[in-house]
Amino acid sequence: MPSTPPPPLTGHAAATVPQPALEPPTGSGVIDASGVIDGSGVIDGSTDIRLIVTDMDGTLLDDTKQIPEGLWSVLAELRRRGVLFSPASGRQYATLAKEFAGADEGMVFIAENGAYVVRDGVEISSDPMDPAVARRLVRAVRDLVAGGADVGAVVCGKRSAYVERTDEAFLSEVRKYYVEHRTVADATEVDDDVIKVALFDFGSAERTTAPALEPFAATHKVVVSGEHWVDVMNRTTDKGAAVRRLQRETGITPAQTLVFGDYLNDLEMLDAAEWSFAMANAHPEVVRRARHLAPSNNDDGVLRTVARLLGLPRGAVSGNGAVSRS
Repeated sequence: MPSTPPPPLTGHAAATVPQPALEPPTGSGVIDASGVIDGSGVIDGSTDIRLIVTDMDGTLLDDTKQIPEGLWSVLAELRRRGVLFSPASGRQYATLAKEFAGADEGMVFIAENGAYVVRDGVEISSDPMDPAVARRLVRAVRDLVAGGADVGAVVCGKRSAYVERTDEAFLSEVRKYYVEHRTVADATEVDDDVIKVALFDFGSAERTTAPALEPFAATHKVVVSGEHWVDVMNRTTDKGAAVRRLQRETGITPAQTLVFGDYLNDLEMLDAAEWSFAMANAHPEVVRRARHLAPSNNDDGVLRTVARLLGLPRGAVSGNGAVSRS
């Protein structure tokens, strides 16, 4: 069969928290670690999927932050079938592009939790913050630190991320998600389009940092994106908004969209797809919001579910995630 290119676009060119055993969403299908469907969901391999969107940390990546070995063959098969693949993450675009280097032709990167969307190196959309708000956030973090909190701010621009903290413990966390980053003396004076301000909390972001940022919630989104991360963005920014724009510009419907997520910054994009899957390791609220439950990120849950839904050959995804083309 000849290769079918992904749909064209028009217009302007985290951490896993161990959870107790969870009940699957009501009326859902559950795909177990062997790729077998259980429950009331009907998955027979003939599902018309045109767009696959997956979160990275705690979803596609395992707990060691590794991409499943079999993904590269799956991506080639998706490209052959004309299925658009889109990583959607709180990570910066440069980090995502590095992860998928050599396999990113036609891929749509939904970076910075939807604040920056890029395809083939060309910006599709972005949602920069008011610089004055970014400066207020940096000062708020400084106040938290002065009060004894072990937190640090990452000012996320289109070209780079910017940090004031220089200790190795903090920078080692920054490097995981922001390969392009610079240490600056004053993060309130960066010369870049700021699209997000991220905060890393060495404690619990959900219990400590997020409540401290409540004053910003009246005008901006304050999203817990991982066990230790909180992102502050424009109210118009989230992964779901980016997915819906992508659907509009490609003519792909929610019924043709498959989405995977595990944490609170994935909630809106789960709403954008009829085929929405929470990972078995997901935050309880994500499990409640999704229509279906996939195996965990450590059990190749994304690859196994894709193989089942798209009818890849029996045994296509092996125990280590490898894909057979036979």
